[in-house]
Amino acid sequence: MPTYELNGALFADMVKGGAKNLRANAQAVNDLNVFPIPDGDTGDNMSLTMEGGNAALSGVASTALSYIAEKFAGGALLGARGNSGVILSQFFAGVAEGLRGVECADAPAMARAFQSGVQKAYGAVLTPTEGTILTVAREATEYAVSKLDGGTSLEEFFSHILYGMNESLKHTPELLPILKEAGVIDSGGAGLVYILEGMFKILRGEEIADTASAAPAAPDVDFSLFGADSVMQYGYCTECLLQLQNSKVDTESFPVSLISDYLTTIGDSIVAVKNGSVVKIHVHTMTPGKVFEFCQQYGEFLTVKVENMTLQHSEVAQKEEVEAVQPHKTFGVVAVAAGEGVKETFLSLGADFVVEGGQTMNPSAEDFLAAFDTVNADTIFVLPNNGNILLAAKQAAGMYQKSDIRVLESKTVGDGYAALTMLDLDSGDADVIEENLRFAMEGVITAHLCRAVRDTHLGGLDIAKNDFIGFVGKQLLADAPTLEEAAHMLLSRLDMTDREAMICLCGKEGVADDVTAVRDYMGAHHPTVEFFEIDGGQDVFPLILILP
Repeated sequence: MPTYELNGALFADMVKGGAKNLRANAQAVNDLNVFPIPDGDTGDNMSLTMEGGNAALSGVASTALSYIAEKFAGGALLGARGNSGVILSQFFAGVAEGLRGVECADAPAMARAFQSGVQKAYGAVLTPTEGTILTVAREATEYAVSKLDGGTSLEEFFSHILYGMNESLKHTPELLPILKEAGVIDSGGAGLVYILEGMFKILRGEEIADTASAAPAAPDVDFSLFGADSVMQYGYCTECLLQLQNSKVDTESFPVSLISDYLTTIGDSIVAVKNGSVVKIHVHTMTPGKVFEFCQQYGEFLTVKVENMTLQHSEVAQKEEVEAVQPHKTFGVVAVAAGEGVKETFLSLGADFVVEGGQTMNPSAEDFLAAFDTVNADTIFVLPNNGNILLAAKQAAGMYQKSDIRVLESKTVGDGYAALTMLDLDSGDADVIEENLRFAMEGVITAHLCRAVRDTHLGGLDIAKNDFIGFVGKQLLADAPTLEEAAHMLLSRLDMTDREAMICLCGKEGVADDVTAVRDYMGAHHPTVEFFEIDGGQDVFPLILILP
């Protein structure tokens, strides 16, 4: 029997189905990566973004569509990772805006909400690129709107959306030549198709089977580590999502500092971030009951979690330990890096906090929010150091109210390194500092070397799986059977004019002979360029070469 009204409960089930279907196909989306490098994380990023939205729905009892859509969008915005994840979260934020005040929606109302979602998603990108997830969302919505009539059911609407998305996805290589050359369709668009496919299945009453690609279960806890004679040493990791209540406070103007200031009196490692009328809270304390008692003055809980850190100290330290808030200062710097050596280098150069992340490991907007709280400065300069992390950093900056957040468009670890070497806060002028950081990044060359993960033809090169490739930005410059050969080919094609130094970051898979090969080549061909080696410890890339 056709469905003509969509309420909040059904929409919640549908987005959960969308997340489940994407999760089951995340690897297929990952494998659509244009570059044949271990960076195929679009499916994972979009899946984690959807899971962030679903987590925000946990314990929500309302069936009002507008409420459910708003809660889901808020969670997705916090959990957004990677450019496709950020665009996806903005799409659902636009859908929520289009459903504001709507208890139940018919097909025309959903069409208007999707149009709002498309508009919001396009607005999230400074220079929208066609042939991507944006095009797939826009063309599908335009197609579904064109098919509307007075009797369109929701099943028909979502059928049209899904048909339009699949048709648009087929044509993405015609809009983006690099997709055509690599022989793939757009990965973000494919992820969106899997989401809508899952939503449509739930609408039609179909089951979505669990697969091996489902999210991993939480690790078992060894309760024997805390017994009758144990001493509580580390306290409790206490987290909750607090839904502010209009009956208790003015939810729009509620100052989250009321909560964070109180938490400083009973604990540390404090994060208190307000998104709409929901406050996400994290604190390490000996008395979690006091946290809940205090917060309940202002609202009710959507989720709560309390973990014994003495029992789970090693696991918590490895997975999600939040650094203690630093003393307040005028200026602070947050940088993103992967690899212990790179992180230590960035900290030594003046970064106040390093967010773990990089290739295949993109931090969420929420990770940035926690970092901003930890740095605790009036003005915070952010170095994402990866093009696929930039939008998440900007999204977090737009959500944060306590500081002036300035995201610099550093797209490589070399950009971040060059900026930090020129970090000078003595002027006391944020505009001057930002200008100097941007100037330091101009003209920096960052070259990467790694193994190809699949056969492909790109950049005029026929690449075989497990070859070593070298590239700068999106330009492939080298392909060879060995790392040394690839490094020499790459170096021969780099412009060394006026370069005074090269910094070689050796990754986990790099060895001393690899670094020696680069050093010897530079000594023979560019003896005036000073060579520096850093044991970066980064994954994915055995060698990263920086020419400031």
